[in-house]
Amino acid sequence: MEWHRYISVDPNVCHGQACVASTRIPVSVVLDNLAAGVSESEILESYPRLSHEAIQACIAYAADVVREEVLALPA
Repeated sequence: MEWHRYISVDPNVCHGQACVASTRIPVSVVLDNLAAGVSESEILESYPRLSHEAIQACIAYAADVVREEVLALPA
């Protein structure tokens, strides 16, 4: 998935949070909804400016971010 076409980061939009391109919908909002068990169709209904591809791009973006970040887990 080529998420770069769907995700943008602009310091002047949503305080520089990663957002779905041409919207003010943060990637974190999409991921929070998915993590809470909200279906893709419900997300698309709530956020009509999103598309299936944009949701998939949010997931791909998160995968890339997590792949790069290493966090120490509590012992």
